[in-house]
This record gives sequence, C-alpha cells and structure tokens, in this order.
Amino acid sequence: MYDIIIIGAGPAGLTAAVYARRANKSVLLLDKGVFGGQITFSPKVENYPGFESISGSELADHMVEQALNQGAEVEVETATGIEISEDGRVKTVVTEDGNRYDALSVIIATGARHRHLGLPNEEKFIGDGISFCAVCDGAFYMDKTVALIGGGNSALQEAILLSETCKKVFVVQNLDFLTGEQQLQDILATRENVEIITGSVVKEITDGDVLSSIVIEKTADGTTRTLYIDGMFVAIGLIPENESFASVMTLDKWGYADSGEDCVTTTPGIFVAGDCRRKAVRQVTTATADGAVAAVAACRYIDRR
Repeated sequence: MYDIIIIGAGPAGLTAAVYARRANKSVLLLDKGVFGGQITFSPKVENYPGFESISGSELADHMVEQALNQGAEVEVETATGIEISEDGRVKTVVTEDGNRYDALSVIIATGARHRHLGLPNEEKFIGDGISFCAVCDGAFYMDKTVALIGGGNSALQEAILLSETCKKVFVVQNLDFLTGEQQLQDILATRENVEIITGSVVKEITDGDVLSSIVIEKTADGTTRTLYIDGMFVAIGLIPENESFASVMTLDKWGYADSGEDCVTTTPGIFVAGDCRRKAVRQVTTATADGAVAAVAACRYIDRR
C-alpha cells in the first residue's frame, strides 16, 4: 500500500513525487517509457528558472534524479485504469502487464502528446529540425526559414511568434481556409515574411542528415511544391492521455481533465496535474507548478482521513 501513486513521470509527475516524498509519503511513479515527458525532445530550454540554457533531456535527467534521490519508487508500466474500493479508501491502479498497485491517493499526470503528421522521417527529426513549441524553440531559428503546419488558434499564435524573429514563415493548412480567430489572421496578414498556403498537406519530409526541405501537395489537383526550410513546427493539435481514467474524473469535450488550478477531480483522493488537464498555458513551468499543487492536495487528503 502506497500513500500516493503518480501516473506519468513528466515534469508534473516528477515534481509531485519530490513534494510528496518531502512530506514523508510513500510514492510509486508509473510511466510507460520516457521519464521526463515531452521536454526530453527539446534540444534547448532557455525559459526554465535556474538554467540559462539546458537541453530538455538534461533537465529531465535532473528531475528524475531528484525524485529518485528523495526515495520515490519507479516502475516502467502502462496504467490502464483505476479501481476504487467500496468505502473509497483504496485506489487500485491496474497496469497493462496485469499488475495491481494500491494507494490511498492517485495523481494522474499523463500529459498530452502532440499530434504527429505520420510521415516517414518525422520521428528522426523531432527535436532536431521538427518542433511542437515556438515559445520553446523559436529562438533557435532566428533569421532562418521555417514552416508552420496547422491553421487553428494555436498554430496562428505560433506563426505570429515565429514571424517576429524568422526570415520567412510558411503556414501550411490542409483546409482551404484558416480556422483560427479572425484577429489572429489579420495580424498574420500584416507580416510580409509570412506566406499562407491553404488546401495543402505535407506529403514528404526529405531525407538527409539535417531537415532541409518538405514537399507539400495541393489537395485539389495533386500538384506538389518543395519548400526549402531550416525547421518545421507542427501545430495540428494535442491528444490528452486520459482515456483510461474517464471513470474516475470528468473530461471536457476535448478529452482533458475538467479540473482547475486546484488540480482536484470529481473522485475524492484522485488528483490531476500537468498538460492532461484543461489549462490556458502548457509549459514545463506550469506543469511543475501543477505537480506541487497536486502533491500538497494529496498529502492533505491523506492526513485528514
């Protein structure tokens, strides 16, 4: 029986583990593979307090090491559900391997994965030419040419940010129109270094040692065009990893945990932290903040029982 089981070992989950262990609670961290979460794919992080510049993988290593040194236990397993005892006291986390772990409280910190294009060579260049966050990585493409894939609000906001520092920004949208707010479209229309290409999809990411070009295809007639770029930002949506836990917490229409800044859910003793909950800003700093809030709330829940 653990005091707290944390599902997900990204910045939110790792921070929660540190706070819980410092409160002398027994902690089990469950993650399906990549300890450190999405931040491990960022080549450089320059907006995390305390580190002027650090690679995402190195920052993640520091977080993992700190959680382990504090005494958190870890298991590399995929959680597939949570069962609640009749009296509500025990929460049992079930894993894909058939194991069952009991706890007094659970923090769900599974994050949200970026939707990928699903093209050959894409995985090869993620973190080294392909990024999902202009706030995180846009500065590395100052005075360079980039492509931004997507046409919704998030994509247009990313494109606006990139247009302030990049020499050229191609915005490629699969629909014949942009779906982002008109105000954002109006701002982009004033940027002379932005070219908006609608009704087109990325057909190919050319192979090589570095990302140098992509081939886009016009959906109406199949004609193709090669864009010569230094980097590509993909902003076609996020997929929260909450499907397995819908029975213990309310999800919004996009699949995010319908929880506010207090990180509580509709089930007493179940908390949520990080990118898997609804929130306006998804950054490593907001994830770690959630981890602290959720851990303190879980400790108080246990102490009051």
